[in-house]
Amino acid sequence: MNIKTIRAPMLLAGMVMVTPALATNGYFGHGYGTKNKGLAGAGAALPQDAMIAATNPAGLVFVGERLDLGLAAFSPMRSYEVGGLTAMPVMPPEFPLAEGKVDSDSEYFVIPHFAGNWMLDKDASLGIAVYGNGGMNTDYPGSASGGMGTFYAGPAGVNLEQLFINGSYARKISDTSSFGISAIFAYQRFKATGLASFGANGLSVDATKLSDNGTDTSTGFGFKLGWQGELLDNLTLAASYQSEMKMTEFEDYSGLFAEGGDFDIPASWTLGLAYQLSSSDVLVFDVQQIFYGDVAAVANPMMPALGLCMQPPFGAGDIGRCLGADNGPGFGWEDMTVYKVGYQWAASSMPGYLWRAGYSYGEQPIPESEVMFNILAPGVMEQHFTLGMSKSLDDSELTIALMYSPESTVMGINPTVASSSQQIQLQMSQWELEFSYSW
Repeated sequence: MNIKTIRAPMLLAGMVMVTPALATNGYFGHGYGTKNKGLAGAGAALPQDAMIAATNPAGLVFVGERLDLGLAAFSPMRSYEVGGLTAMPVMPPEFPLAEGKVDSDSEYFVIPHFAGNWMLDKDASLGIAVYGNGGMNTDYPGSASGGMGTFYAGPAGVNLEQLFINGSYARKISDTSSFGISAIFAYQRFKATGLASFGANGLSVDATKLSDNGTDTSTGFGFKLGWQGELLDNLTLAASYQSEMKMTEFEDYSGLFAEGGDFDIPASWTLGLAYQLSSSDVLVFDVQQIFYGDVAAVANPMMPALGLCMQPPFGAGDIGRCLGADNGPGFGWEDMTVYKVGYQWAASSMPGYLWRAGYSYGEQPIPESEVMFNILAPGVMEQHFTLGMSKSLDDSELTIALMYSPESTVMGINPTVASSSQQIQLQMSQWELEFSYSW
C-alpha cells in the first residue's frame, strides 16, 4: 500500500473524531467491523479483515495485506415513561417526575471506521484501526414535565462518544496459531444538559461542574492481548483481553461523575470458537465479559448515596456521598456477559458471495433500582439479530451488515419518592445498516 492509498483513511479518521459513537451492549458496540457485525459480533476466532484488531489482534497475521473502510447508519429509539405519583418539582426530600411518555430526539447517526494491515513478512504484520468503541446519547425535549424539562431544568440528556486508535502487532507461532498485542489510544467527548436541579438542591460537590458546561474531552491509554490456535482439525479457539483504560478526568463535569469527573473505560475479555464446516461454511461462537462494575462513575448506585447526601433532617449531610464525590452516585450498572453465535456460508448458485447471520444475547446491566438516573443512559438492549453479505470484486470486496435489536425495557421505582409510588420504565430499540469497501 502506498501513501495515496493511505490518504483516504487518514481523512476518515478526522470524521471519526467528531462523529457520535453509539453502542448496544451497555455502551459497547455489538461488534466491530462489517463482517463481524454480520455475525452479531461473533468471530474472535475467524479473522476476515483488518478490523479484527478491535476484537482479537492475533488474527491480523491471517488476513493478509488489506485496507477496510466502513460507514454505518445507526438509529436508536429511546424513551422513558413515568406513572404513579403526580409530580411536583420540589426537592428535598423527594424528586417526583412528571407522568407520561417522553421520546428522545436525535434518532439517526452516521458512524465511520477504517483499518489497515501490512505484512512485515509471511509470519508477522502491523495493523492500525480507528473506530468508535462505544457511547451513549439521549436528547429529551424541554417540553417534558409541563415545559420544564425531564429534571425541571430545561432540555435534558447526555452525549458520550468514545474513539479508539488501535496500533497492533501480530506474529504466527505456528502455521495455525498466533499472538497479537495492541496499544490503544482512547479519546472521549462528553456533554450533559438539564441536570442543574440536582445542584440547586445541594446534591453535588460542585454545582458549577454538574450540567450545561458544553463538551468536555478526556484521553487515556490501554492495551489488548490476543491469541488464537487450532485445537482440532477445523476447530479454532481464540482469546483476547482488553485492559481498563485509565482516562483523564472530565473536569467540566467533576460535580456529576463520581471521583471528581473520572470516567475510565472498563476492561473486557472475549473467548471465541470457529468450526469450519466446509471450505466456505463456518459456525462461530463468542462469549464477551464487560466489567462495568469496576468503574465508579458507571457502577455506583444512586441510593443510598443521594439520600445520605441530603441535609438533615432529610439525610445525613454527608458531602462524600454527593454527585462528584468518590462515593457519590453513578448509574448503578453491573457487569455484562454477552453470548454471540454466527453462521457464514456460500451458495454454489451465487459464486463470489458470502452470506452471514447472527444472534447475540446479554442481560442488560441496569438494575430495576437504578432506572431514574438511567433515563439519561438507557443501555437496556439485550438481543441483536443480524444479517450480512460480502461480494468479491476484482481486487476488492463490498460488505453489508444489517442489525435489528428489538425493544427492551426495564421498570423500577423512583427511589427519591419515599412511598415508592412512582414507576419509571426505560425503553429502547435499534437498527443499524453498515457498508464497507475493502482492498
